[in-house]
Amino acid sequence: MISPSSYTPAPAADFVLPFDIAPLGVRGRLVRLSDVSAEALTAHKLPEAAARVAAETLTLSALLGSALKLDGRMTVQTRSNGPLDLIASDYYGASADRPAGVRGYARVDEARAAPHGNAPKFADLAGTGSLGITIEPRVGGETYQGIVELSPDGIAASAQTYFEQSEQLPTAIKLAAAPVFEPGKPVAWRAGGIILQRTAEAAKSDDAKNDEWERLKMFIATVEDFELVDTALKAEDLLWRLFHEDEIRVLPFEPIGFRCDCSVDRIAGVLKDYTPEDRAKLADPDGVIRARCEFCGKGHEIHPQSLQK
Repeated sequence: MISPSSYTPAPAADFVLPFDIAPLGVRGRLVRLSDVSAEALTAHKLPEAAARVAAETLTLSALLGSALKLDGRMTVQTRSNGPLDLIASDYYGASADRPAGVRGYARVDEARAAPHGNAPKFADLAGTGSLGITIEPRVGGETYQGIVELSPDGIAASAQTYFEQSEQLPTAIKLAAAPVFEPGKPVAWRAGGIILQRTAEAAKSDDAKNDEWERLKMFIATVEDFELVDTALKAEDLLWRLFHEDEIRVLPFEPIGFRCDCSVDRIAGVLKDYTPEDRAKLADPDGVIRARCEFCGKGHEIHPQSLQK
């Protein structure tokens, strides 16, 4: 069941589309990013292989964060010993005056990455390390963090391991990203992903439903990268291709924007904990500390008077 008369189809991109297959105890979300992923990755130039992983991580944060109905921030972050030693993506839940949004950043040592060629394997690019998921409520509540070993098979495989080990939730995830080349314009990135999860109750069910879950996992594995990033392919059509034999219910889409909450006040708040000597080392000759946000590329000027406690 996909399109009752009151249903508004998802746009071409920059959305999260929730769905479920209730009889099998399965829920899922489909994400496709275009303008959002393009803006997130233009703030810092990355080699193609690193940009692809960063775009996939951006998509993963939207897939996971949108399921939480979060008033706050969820961060997906990797730390590892390879040339691509840091990837971070934040998902911000929707508030009264702002839609949900994501931002992303990756750090790569291009000299160390060069020997692996133009299309390195994820394991060569990232090395060994960890993937962490941190949930920070905006008001009240405790910060939660879960950490799992980084899989050599990529970000999606690492996230699947996280849910199976930390949350005991059978999960299937497929992520994809692709560059878009237009004459006279910087390279832009599109990204997409799909996640399936069994509910805790369904995971305890009989062998027949376990077989059904394996069948659905196989469907996710067959999704082509281009199907996830192709803005000409309607999201509902893709879900119908995959699950037309099942009682799929598609819920209203949720818009996703690019969002960065960096500000002078936030940076000043951090710098106030530095010693005056350390702040002096960071300042320019005129006494002003100039900082560039690694996520959005925006420059901020922090004047000495704003650092008075």
